[in-house]
Amino acid sequence: MTVSTLAEAQAAIDGYYGNGGLLITYTGRVDFTPYYDTSAYTGTTVKDQNGIVLNTGDVLTCTLHSQAAQTLEIKGSASKPKNNITIQGADGSSAQFGIHIAAVSNNIIIRNMTIGLTPGGDAADIISLEGMSAGAPTDIWIDHNTLFTKNILCPGAGDTSFDGMLDVKKGVERVTVSYNVMRDHEKVSLNGFSDSETEPRHITFVHNIFQNVNSRTPLQRIGYSHVLNNYFSNIATSGINVRMGGYSLVEGNYFENVQNPVTSRDSSALGYWELRNNNIMSTADFATYGIKWVASPSTPTKDANDWQSTATFPAAEMTYSYTVDAPACLKSGLPAVAGAGKNLATLLCN
Repeated sequence: MTVSTLAEAQAAIDGYYGNGGLLITYTGRVDFTPYYDTSAYTGTTVKDQNGIVLNTGDVLTCTLHSQAAQTLEIKGSASKPKNNITIQGADGSSAQFGIHIAAVSNNIIIRNMTIGLTPGGDAADIISLEGMSAGAPTDIWIDHNTLFTKNILCPGAGDTSFDGMLDVKKGVERVTVSYNVMRDHEKVSLNGFSDSETEPRHITFVHNIFQNVNSRTPLQRIGYSHVLNNYFSNIATSGINVRMGGYSLVEGNYFENVQNPVTSRDSSALGYWELRNNNIMSTADFATYGIKWVASPSTPTKDANDWQSTATFPAAEMTYSYTVDAPACLKSGLPAVAGAGKNLATLLCN
């Protein structure tokens, strides 16, 4: 089924339930050009929260914060599950609405979508996976998408200007996030709704580009994450933040110009990480790759500023086999294959 608008996509989802399978190809296009107009704003001067005068495009961008969120919702129930759904973007398509996958919605694939500058402030998650009383989504694949906003602090918006690029919470299980470009955003990926969440989750981030973002690449409360062969570039505040007894295997990644790339902060209990075969091998590499550390005022806090593992990733939680690419290949090769419009290409190293 081919659709070109949010309304058409929602109608297709609303009209389907069960396990038979639904493939939606989205062909709509959004002109994002006005949001990147760098000319001087001709109305009343607008300054961001740091007192910097915003240009015309940034002023327009900041109006999105007060607008209503636009969201495509996939939400099933026990009697009417919404399973086996694929939403794929046609090459050249783009969207300005988020996607919410909730309750009994299993085996969902989101591929080749370009989604940017979603309205709605802190309700404007680009992709959100969420359990509800009826159940929680499982087996979700987020692949070859380009997700973006603008990493600016809009006046009066605080850090909710663009909060939630890819959030996973409340019992969601078995998620793979692969070959996405996630850029120019404030808070990228929340995994775990709150410190009191108890449902374990397993999530794999593999072959993604995190670029020009502020934090949460990802933020993880409890559960198990495999952060494998990703390219982290220009992370302003913190990167992989593992909390509340969570475990993360941080393996084969390339970090450059990142502040606090691996840390545990801002919760009442620490999380744990195992570092394997990243481009940073020891503290001697920090200066080479522009790695910086800024201590958190929160207690307890642990930073990987000694670049040592704090625990071994539990072998029983690794349920698949895989190959690790050399980190140097990520910087040179991932930009050509990650994101939408790349014919779902994969990385070939060696």
